[in-house]
Amino acid sequence: MKVETPYTAAIFQKVNSFQFAEEIGHSRVDADESRENYLNHPTFGLLYSLCQIEDNQELFTTLYAKRIFFVATSSATKIKLEPINRNDARLLVESRLRYLSRLSKSHEYDKLQFVYRQTF
Repeated sequence: MKVETPYTAAIFQKVNSFQFAEEIGHSRVDADESRENYLNHPTFGLLYSLCQIEDNQELFTTLYAKRIFFVATSSATKIKLEPINRNDARLLVESRLRYLSRLSKSHEYDKLQFVYRQTF
């Protein structure tokens, strides 16, 4: 099941650390890299960003249960949410950890390692 929601390009601009955009039950809070990113889903509630996977792709999970995972792919006009299982989500985070390790980004690696331990 894929959920596509139209958004304006302004959603991805960072203005004073937060940018809000609302559309029929969906809203996105986009913050700078030192802050947390959330996506409000009409069925599953508040989704929390675990990590960036690739350019324009992030891994989200439900805020409280952390049992349902989504890959959010963003473009200039919409965000696509694709549900994935827990094992696939764990593999994506492990892949991102290896990528950060290869680039010697120790601060980002440590933050993601902490999230990985809490989530999986």
